[in-house]
Amino acid sequence: MIDAGGPIGVFDSGVGGLTVLRALRSALPQERFVYLGDTARLPYGTKSAASVVRYSLQCADALVARGIRCLVVACNTASASALDALRLRYPAIPVIGVIEPSAAVAVAASRARHIAVIGTEGTIGGGAYQAAIQRLDGRVRVTAQACSLFVAVAEEGWVEGAIAETIARRYLDPIFSVSQAPSDACGVPDTLVLGCTHFPVLAATLRAILPDHVALIDSAASVAAAVAHELPAANPAGRGSVTWLATDGAARFARVSSFFLGEALRPEDIEIIDL
Repeated sequence: MIDAGGPIGVFDSGVGGLTVLRALRSALPQERFVYLGDTARLPYGTKSAASVVRYSLQCADALVARGIRCLVVACNTASASALDALRLRYPAIPVIGVIEPSAAVAVAASRARHIAVIGTEGTIGGGAYQAAIQRLDGRVRVTAQACSLFVAVAEEGWVEGAIAETIARRYLDPIFSVSQAPSDACGVPDTLVLGCTHFPVLAATLRAILPDHVALIDSAASVAAAVAHELPAANPAGRGSVTWLATDGAARFARVSSFFLGEALRPEDIEIIDL
């Protein structure tokens, strides 16, 4: 039986999902969270769909054992591959991924009905964003681009400056023409979905190289809004907290987390678990 006052469980392949947790804590400051980073097996974006499903079920099992009342899949690759399997295993628990909320926000934002999506190789190759957007509005054109180097850049903290800008231009210049004015006729997307939870930390660099009319859709903010809408507050007057779990590398998790979370963790704050 689900504990109505239980914490919200959040998992990702590593630290990128901390952008989602940060947004969740901002939207739901009174809530208790359990965050699990599967750092022993990152990244999920280069793994097969079958492996991602297996890893995701193991992460969910560990979180459910801690009495969660909602499961947030803070990983675009896992959301693309494992959401159905997770909902089948845990039908009594709301399971919220990052793709569906972000697709809905993007469709609502796009006046040109042309949306660009960037993500890892696994997310883009699987076509989950493309399918989710098309389900909402079949008239929308979707241009998708894998931007796998963004993950490494984000985890090194190189989110601004020449390196980040050069890589961003290499990926996005074929999609967006910074010299063209906004126009539905030109075929340039007017909306860009950041389809990886690592990518919001690169938003300032992306914003600087994109045409002014392009709306950036942050998957972290989108899923936080969806969770806030889905769940009644367990303890409206309570003080929020986070239990930190990882499957390997507490020291690295603590170091890299500051880039995504906006605060520094200590290695001793993080419990290493086996799945």
